[in-house]
Amino acid sequence: MRSSPARRLKRPPPARPPLSTSTPAHQRLFVVGRGNLGRTLAGAFKAAGRRAELRPARRGIPGLVRSLESSPDAIVFLAVPDDALLPIAERLAGAGRRIPQTVAFVHLSGALPLGALEPLRARHSIGSFHPLQSFPEPRSPAALGSIVVAVDATSTLLRRRLTSLARTLGARPKRVGDGERVLYHAAAVFASNYVDVLLAKAVQLLETTGWSEKEATSGLLALTEGVLASIRKRGAAAALTGPVRRGDVKTIERHLSALAELAGSARSRREPPLVDLYRMLGLIALEIAVETGIEPAAAERTRRALTPKAAATRRRRRA
Repeated sequence: MRSSPARRLKRPPPARPPLSTSTPAHQRLFVVGRGNLGRTLAGAFKAAGRRAELRPARRGIPGLVRSLESSPDAIVFLAVPDDALLPIAERLAGAGRRIPQTVAFVHLSGALPLGALEPLRARHSIGSFHPLQSFPEPRSPAALGSIVVAVDATSTLLRRRLTSLARTLGARPKRVGDGERVLYHAAAVFASNYVDVLLAKAVQLLETTGWSEKEATSGLLALTEGVLASIRKRGAAAALTGPVRRGDVKTIERHLSALAELAGSARSRREPPLVDLYRMLGLIALEIAVETGIEPAAAERTRRALTPKAAATRRRRRA
């Protein structure tokens, strides 16, 4: 008896490849705004092999809209001042259906929420992409390597694409939501702008003693770079040194006395006295010193030296 032919097994249909959440190299990226950040970002995208175009912000919107009509997968980065974001978003939203709904718009502000692009939200995914770096001038693509880029978006797909783009630049993406952005940006101001300001004041102090600006800048930068290296190795709290950390009250009093005399000069009357800034920063440094183990008695003496009323009372007693 012949056996019946074997029943053919049905092969399952081939699995569909998962939807890509990365940003493919052929996808068009538009950077709107020819300032320092815009030029840096566009150059970095190109260096990473992405198809990026730099467009002007003021007169470039009509041409951008025409380009977007045939670029349904594009991401548009708005590298413009914070105050210009809403007006530009309104102009782009006014183009309506001329811009495919799949086009995404992203701002580069560190402080503003996604709502800065609110006019575009009804039809498009919107996001934020903020490199945690300063741009006093256009930088090379290497300047974005190893930095943090704060990302967020209204859609998971766009957020993943922005994360992928940050990694393509060699950066480390970090999601920063609307509720965190203001404090995130304030922290950036402390670590960047205010370091610059403090160094500028330190240079001015040395200039009053006869140093040239070049000598002062060179000497203090070497000191600052050493501090940064120590912070990188040990952390900010453990890297703290100086008279406050040691509880060296006599040195602190000498500093305060010299700065108070300087406050009487004609130049210093036009701005807040540095002696007040020294006291304020000294008290903050003392909080860190307490956390890292300064003796309580030394901490109390230091606090009194840095507190104006306590210092004045001590001077009257000595008199």
